[in-house]
Amino acid sequence: MDNTKRYERLLDRYRHGDVSRRNFLGLIGASTATYGVMGSPFTKFARAANPDQVRFDGWGGVVSEAFREHAFNPYTEKTGISVVDGTFGGADEYLARVRASQDGEFNLAHLSGVFDYARYHSLGLTSEINENNIPNLANVIPALQRVFRDITDGKLSAVPYNYGTTSIAYNRKFISDDEVKEKGAKVMVDKAHKGKIGGWSDWKTRIWYGALQTGQDPNNIEDVEAVWAAIRTNRDLVLKYWASGAELMSLLAEEEIHVTEGWSGRIKALQNQGHDIGYYDPPNGLGWQECIFVIKGSPMEACEELVNFMLEPEVAIAVAEGQSYPPSLDPLKVELTDKVKGLPAFDPSGTLSGLTFFNADYWNGHEAEWAKQYSRVERGY
Repeated sequence: MDNTKRYERLLDRYRHGDVSRRNFLGLIGASTATYGVMGSPFTKFARAANPDQVRFDGWGGVVSEAFREHAFNPYTEKTGISVVDGTFGGADEYLARVRASQDGEFNLAHLSGVFDYARYHSLGLTSEINENNIPNLANVIPALQRVFRDITDGKLSAVPYNYGTTSIAYNRKFISDDEVKEKGAKVMVDKAHKGKIGGWSDWKTRIWYGALQTGQDPNNIEDVEAVWAAIRTNRDLVLKYWASGAELMSLLAEEEIHVTEGWSGRIKALQNQGHDIGYYDPPNGLGWQECIFVIKGSPMEACEELVNFMLEPEVAIAVAEGQSYPPSLDPLKVELTDKVKGLPAFDPSGTLSGLTFFNADYWNGHEAEWAKQYSRVERGY
């Protein structure tokens, strides 16, 4: 038992970058030779130092396809480490799976927003990245890094990877550009479109748009009862709340719905497929960034190697073009392609000052109350 604890302490030091992979394996080898053992529990430590695979969970659809083609397959060819990719439809569902898992079962995740980063940190799920192993971090927009560093005392448990907006998507065959510009977020509580409205089944997004529909600042809601009333109005007009990007695209492409909130990259993908879908960012429309998060208990060096590979400009640009979201690369440091510059939400200044993001402290502070209340409203109360 004493030896097991010694190895666990050693593994913890390795995972936090205090011991190199070579030294870690050497110490394990020396000890196992001394004690004449290499069975459980010692084999798991060697696997942690020299893994043959890492797991990556993301949003599925065109986003996962872009990661697989432009990042994971080339990384495996280069390193011999395979990437097992899983998918999830919602942040809450995935977090529940992570919390119920064993250390090391989940490694990297394509998480959305500072809100989730703060949640994972509060639950003790953050790791500590050795930034020396990710030299390409120097090319990442500083403002995207700063909001994460503020939460984890200047350190990082994730690297920013892309950004976008959740704004109004509409079929121009049925709804004009002028109508959307005139009504803004209120177009989704317009009875004229009853039965042809969609929306994301995410409590934060529903509340954000309820605030816009009642003329309030989503990061400083003063009349929350008015927001719940707007959400109920929207609920009674909606055909369906979608749960994934693939479902969003299908509902719009098949003309089952005419208007919805939508993720900028998914709408760009529909436009690229020839669908006449408009996209409008209303004032205080929802901006977000996504990160590659390294979960506590992961094989850090292998994960850092993958993250650095994914941040190689050629790789990050190829992924951005594939998933239709601007990369986190600073356009003042990295020459981006015209295709990337033409993506929705792209900011040539690299400041992202034109986007409005979730205030993590504000939304985390209201999560318990608002998530519970939204569940009741969604069920018809």
